[in-house]
Amino acid sequence: MSKNALFVFNGDSMCFIHVLLNALDMNSKGDEVKVILEGASVKLIPELVLSGNPLNALWKKTIEADLVAGVCKACAQKLGTLNDAVAQNLELLADMSGHAGMAAYQNNGYNIITF
Repeated sequence: MSKNALFVFNGDSMCFIHVLLNALDMNSKGDEVKVILEGASVKLIPELVLSGNPLNALWKKTIEADLVAGVCKACAQKLGTLNDAVAQNLELLADMSGHAGMAAYQNNGYNIITF
């Protein structure tokens, strides 16, 4: 069993779909997986809950599987999606000067994978 932290910096929905698919696939194979939204990816937060969004079903599955560790607080604040993250009950991560740090995941044996 692996431990994987998927840090998503890219705000492109075509990239994000692969993050969600990989997270769900790894989880189904017994891996421990955490998805961390950072950088431009936080702009997707309000769109992910829209029923017409092609990512909505995968996002719901990922949330229900408890695979989303949280959202970079500084980036969500800067890019205007902080309230959306709070409304979705997503954890705000700020352990590295207001951003979501990788060190804690590394120290806990996670492989860091960036998108």
